[in-house]
Amino acid sequence: MIRRRLNAINFFLRIVTLLLPLIAFSIAGYIRFFSGLIPLVSPDIAAVDYLGLLLFTTLVWAVVVDHYGLFQLGHFAGTGTSTKTVFWACCVTYVAVIGATFFYRSTSFSRLFVAMSALGLFILAVVSERLFNWALNRARRGSSRSQLLIIGADEFARRVAESILGRVMIPCEVTAFVPLPGQEVAVTGVPLIELQDVNKVAVAQELDDIVIALPTSRFSEIPVIMEALENICVPVRAVLDLGKSVHVREMLFDFGGLRLLDLRGSPSESTLYLVAKRAFDVVFSLLVLITLSPLMAVIAVAVRLSSPGPVLFTQERVGLSGRIFRMYKFRTMRIGSLEESDTRWTTANDPRRTALGSFLRKTNLDELPQFFNVLRGEMSIVGPRPERPHFVEEFLEDVAQYNTRHYLKVGITGWAQVNGWRGDTSIPRRVEHDLYYLQNWSLLLDFKIILLTVFRTFAANKNAY
Repeated sequence: MIRRRLNAINFFLRIVTLLLPLIAFSIAGYIRFFSGLIPLVSPDIAAVDYLGLLLFTTLVWAVVVDHYGLFQLGHFAGTGTSTKTVFWACCVTYVAVIGATFFYRSTSFSRLFVAMSALGLFILAVVSERLFNWALNRARRGSSRSQLLIIGADEFARRVAESILGRVMIPCEVTAFVPLPGQEVAVTGVPLIELQDVNKVAVAQELDDIVIALPTSRFSEIPVIMEALENICVPVRAVLDLGKSVHVREMLFDFGGLRLLDLRGSPSESTLYLVAKRAFDVVFSLLVLITLSPLMAVIAVAVRLSSPGPVLFTQERVGLSGRIFRMYKFRTMRIGSLEESDTRWTTANDPRRTALGSFLRKTNLDELPQFFNVLRGEMSIVGPRPERPHFVEEFLEDVAQYNTRHYLKVGITGWAQVNGWRGDTSIPRRVEHDLYYLQNWSLLLDFKIILLTVFRTFAANKNAY
């Protein structure tokens, strides 16, 4: 049966993948500490601490490979998982590991050991990929094939059959097609049978699975088909084709007895986003606020002395899932009407700016208080820049796919900003960059954006008024 075989292979794949850090640590530990090839500085080895590091590495590795899809059998079909993807997964894992060893001061871990375990993990992951590809190709050439019967015989059913037979994960063979009323038969070379005769074929041919291949416009016929198949002890699957614009990230999931299917998922629902990104946001924000607290105090005093008014400027912005929150900034303008600040862009030579405010805006120092928004969970370090509700309503009508930028937490910096699309610039171009970030999000991309932000913080920006 297709699903049983897939589940067995996926289970084995998960076990092997999760064991890779243990194998890498074992090899690196033997070479570094027990082989005698490398002199020991100290004979005392804190085994418990290294076991703790192994546990931490395995947990991070589990989250990262799940994010990159290394647990998914589809990545090992055909060309398999690219070496580049494995490389980035190892990089993200060991960025977290090195960060952990930096903050864990009770033991000084061997840098050579950490480097060797990282290299070992990468090599083992690549070798595992090659072995799985070899095993899958060998299984496809074997004689054991799952016997399928396809309900439907039109052009859609023909494409489904071709797609199934082209898969390398589980070798399959189509025993027969079942044409339905109103269908124009488009299949050849395989017997056609009537729906009422499926029971006889199931017994005679020892079917493994029945696949209902109907376009979504005919899904209302599925209850009648299932009633006709009631006495057949064979798993029945339905092909779900919702069009190119719908990307199903997950399978059906149960929500208190209600079966739900993701039609438009978001990276913000992934484990890596919820756990790793949030942890990074909190740690990074605390480090920034603690390190730059003297500078922020100086800026606060300077803002207070430069013009009458509060030190902080707060404004409503639109965040994750369209929720409104109040964003903090150092005040860079003279006190004016609330309506004006909520509905008017800042322009070059804007008379509302203070001299200090112009400098703060050009250097992005006015945005330092937004790290408090990050700690509150309203923003992230990296994400689409939050916009005012007035302009969101305007852009929703004029800019295609504008609202997709709210599938992720808004950020202090983002892909559009480091590429120059900030301030009074093209909104469609900004949305293009936000969509790129949404579709390609990863922790490594976040690190890249942060580095670009740091390098460009004090560079002149013609759009920072």
